[in-house]
Amino acid sequence: MLVRLTWGYVKTHLVEVLAIAVLQVFATIAALYLPDLNARIIDEGVAVGDTAQIWHLGLIMLAASLAQGVATAIAVFLGARVAMGVGAWLRREVFTHAQAFSAQDVHDFGAPSLITRATNDIQQIQMVILMTFIIMIQAPIMGVGGVVMALRQDLSLSRLLLILVPVLAVVVGFIMARLTPLFAVQQTRIDRMNTVLREELTGIRVIRAFVRQPLVRSRYRDANDNLRSIALRIGSLFAVMFPAVMIVISLSTVAVLWFGGHLIDSGDMQIGALFAFINYLGLIFQAVMMAAMMFIMVPRANVSAGRVHDVLAHPVSVASPAPDTAASSLEGRWSFAYRDVSLRYPGAEVPVLDDIDLDLTPGTTTAVIGATASGKTTLVNLLPRLMDPTEGAVTASGIPVPNLDLAELRRHIAVVPQHSYLFSGTIASTVAGVPEPDAEQRTRVEWALEGAQATEFVIDLVDGIDAPVEPGGTNFSGGQRQRLSIARALYREADLYVFDDSFSALDYATDARLRLALPSYVHGAAILIVAQRVATIRHADTIIVLDDGHIVGRGTHGTLMDTCPTYREIVASQMSEEEAA
Repeated sequence: MLVRLTWGYVKTHLVEVLAIAVLQVFATIAALYLPDLNARIIDEGVAVGDTAQIWHLGLIMLAASLAQGVATAIAVFLGARVAMGVGAWLRREVFTHAQAFSAQDVHDFGAPSLITRATNDIQQIQMVILMTFIIMIQAPIMGVGGVVMALRQDLSLSRLLLILVPVLAVVVGFIMARLTPLFAVQQTRIDRMNTVLREELTGIRVIRAFVRQPLVRSRYRDANDNLRSIALRIGSLFAVMFPAVMIVISLSTVAVLWFGGHLIDSGDMQIGALFAFINYLGLIFQAVMMAAMMFIMVPRANVSAGRVHDVLAHPVSVASPAPDTAASSLEGRWSFAYRDVSLRYPGAEVPVLDDIDLDLTPGTTTAVIGATASGKTTLVNLLPRLMDPTEGAVTASGIPVPNLDLAELRRHIAVVPQHSYLFSGTIASTVAGVPEPDAEQRTRVEWALEGAQATEFVIDLVDGIDAPVEPGGTNFSGGQRQRLSIARALYREADLYVFDDSFSALDYATDARLRLALPSYVHGAAILIVAQRVATIRHADTIIVLDDGHIVGRGTHGTLMDTCPTYREIVASQMSEEEAA
């Protein structure tokens, strides 16, 4: 899975990968050559007092060390660049693909899990790619080469390798077999931790308002304890592995010195050869440890690769039609309609919306009102295809919206969502939707702010429309965020303006001024207002009353007061008899 996932990027950088392989092979061969040179310096120079030979071999050893260092440095640089490139490419692919997800697609994974997959999981993958270029190429060459060079020093002493290397491999393999399944559990528990943290940070005001800190603290403690327990199990295995490996290496060194000392004493081996053999033994163990490290990291990265692949392979439930099947671009003002629309979430016993018929024609204002969870926001989400109905059709000028290009459809609809969210930057950039608005765009921003009744507080800011906006608009009040979101919608030229409970944080006077100003700012487009406040929608051309996903009333305020008991109940709960008349 890891190779298949990253191959799309790696295949475009095969020249760099080949260069890394060549440089690492050269550096490893140079590293294998150094102990042999050291042995010759001892045996051919120091032992016989040949200073010229010491200088000669010493310069060769210095040149080989410099060449090894340069080759390794270049290989590590290229490897880091390719590995970081893989990470950046995967994050872009995940982000781009997730941007096309419908609300149901996001629900299938969960926002915290998507965040973990785009950050922690991809970090695991790019780290393994980097270690592959640094370690995996070196390990087999160093291991095999170390054995060959050790055999050259002394064949009888090399028999120790038949015992030492398998013992080390068994110790490392035993621990790795227990580590691999723990990594998959760890990633799942990181998802859970992210879910808890995200919910708590998002709802911090609600938590304080309802004094739910003990409950939240308990949820966090449980998630943290679960993650800590698995991390401790992984850490414990690592803590056992490294001392066990050091014991094997230390005992191996003692055994080599013991048997090598006897061989030197009997004249069957030279001192330089013994030093070289010990160095080669260290290189062999180093190769085994590097291979063990990769065997530990690769399974975890493979788990992460599977999780990232699940996101990239997840089919987008809402997508544009194929170019050859897409409807041609519509001329003039678009009108929108719901035709026998029903929507049922997977696994739900009852539909959220059932048998909805509604027309949204240019120049008209349609309002939707109903109790909480009556399906109002779901109704709105069907228009820009944030989700699709399970039955019936939403149409644009008579054409079902799935037959239209998704980007073109959304260009004709301006939506102010129920929860106002502002992107970081300035007021001008967040309203215009561009990083640096030009003079013409700034003029239109000011025009849209005036229509949204936001000018009154923007002009009081020191920097005006260049005033900073924190992520989410946290440096503004709820009503100010709503007005900036409305200005962002008015800035666009659309055929349908949708306001999903977007006036709830406004005072009655601002609400009234805004509704009066809207017709002159939308230039004859259709307006759909979703609200829970009667005063906001009582003057709409048509008011739709929703109850449990069904339309239970339709008409003007006066008509509904006479014919719809549900509407009368809503009005009675909010307005006096004089206000309702």
